[in-house]
Amino acid sequence: MPGMRLEGMKIAFVVANEGIERVELEKPWEALAEQGAELELVAPKKGKAQTMDHLDKAKEVAVDRATTEASSDRYDALVLPGGVDNPDQLRMDDAAVAFVRAMFEAGKPAAVICHGPWTLVEADLVKDRTLTSWPSLATDIENAGGHWVDEQVVTCESGPNVLVTSRKPDDLGAFCKTAIEVFSRVRAA
Repeated sequence: MPGMRLEGMKIAFVVANEGIERVELEKPWEALAEQGAELELVAPKKGKAQTMDHLDKAKEVAVDRATTEASSDRYDALVLPGGVDNPDQLRMDDAAVAFVRAMFEAGKPAAVICHGPWTLVEADLVKDRTLTSWPSLATDIENAGGHWVDEQVVTCESGPNVLVTSRKPDDLGAFCKTAIEVFSRVRAA
């Protein structure tokens, strides 16, 4: 995407150590890396994180930093991949929830897909925001004060940061394109 380079932009991909939907980690990672972003995988435990192809184990990926070591000062943006188990476990990690909350409070843009908004619900970050997700999260988002819509990609600027959300792996093309546009625009501001 010409004119949307992200050289020097540091982006945290925050995941649990298991249950990450492989394609929801790999596709945004590849798209942002192609634009020159510096990426780190952040998880509750150092070592490896297990990706999944829906319910089947896929490959393991190296974790760069533990959530207890993550600081919002270190990163310019945040990505939360989905998978059913991943965000369900991540929202139970106090350090991950605190880090995500700190990123939002610092005004850092975030891109969240599929079941990823569960972590946002846990961190009390969806109130008065419009977002999308896997449809089964609609009630959780609404109960947390958010407005859920069934759209391929949603960009919400009515909060402390810009939030990009998508529903599922089929939305990854639009999700990646929008995340790059938003991260590039926020970086240039």
